[in-house]
Amino acid sequence: MKTISSRQNPIVQTFRALARTPDPTGARLLLDGVHLVREARAAGAEIEIAAIATSRARSAGEDAEVAERLHAEGTRVVSASAQTLAAMSPVRAPSGIVAIARRRPADANQVCARPDAFVLAALDVQDPGNLGSLLRAAEAGGATGVLVCGASANPFSWKAVRGSMGSILRLPVTAGLTADDAMRIMRAHGIRVIAAATRGGRDPDDVDWRSRVGLLMGGEGPGLSETILAAADERVTIPMVAPVESLNVAVAAAILVYAARRQRV
Repeated sequence: MKTISSRQNPIVQTFRALARTPDPTGARLLLDGVHLVREARAAGAEIEIAAIATSRARSAGEDAEVAERLHAEGTRVVSASAQTLAAMSPVRAPSGIVAIARRRPADANQVCARPDAFVLAALDVQDPGNLGSLLRAAEAGGATGVLVCGASANPFSWKAVRGSMGSILRLPVTAGLTADDAMRIMRAHGIRVIAAATRGGRDPDDVDWRSRVGLLMGGEGPGLSETILAAADERVTIPMVAPVESLNVAVAAAILVYAARRQRV
């Protein structure tokens, strides 16, 4: 296993470049930590390259075990000094192994064309951690895909990938859409659009979630505009005890996704 010790090494620069500028299509993802690397392998994603801390490579821990398996499978694996690995990892306290995984990009039309489509459309979710958690909740609750729209964070950034805890590796996710794009594509595929509203919508358990449906969630702060709400087929509102008026977007998405799941399973 080759050892690298310079921050100027081209491999280090490859990791740093992907951390700065995530792939807009999600074809390449930066992974930090043995959990994400293991999830990528389980999802059948190709690992382009992996780097393990030299100290971890010499131990009998899980990092070394995963690195050895990757190497045995033909993946390029290098070891790196602690200082070099810190330059390759975007997190403040690197976990000991980083990798770049290849993922098949999703297409919005393919996401919406499924006969059992349950699509979550996220509009203006600006915090990558919130967006990652939303992706995790979407997968756990049985959503078939996610459309990331408007001024949302990049779902393929390392922060969102980490927040998703691996869901981004399995769930069809597409980004770079406007709200109008998402509505038009869902309409073209006969998907009924249900918009999450802070007030004035139906109780989640009173909504019919059994058809081909799209759940539209607004971002932090103001949520969905009146224009977007008016364009939806139906509104849904999570009942809350005063004085609470709103929830974290990932929490709200989880509640609504599971309300749908209760009818769809």
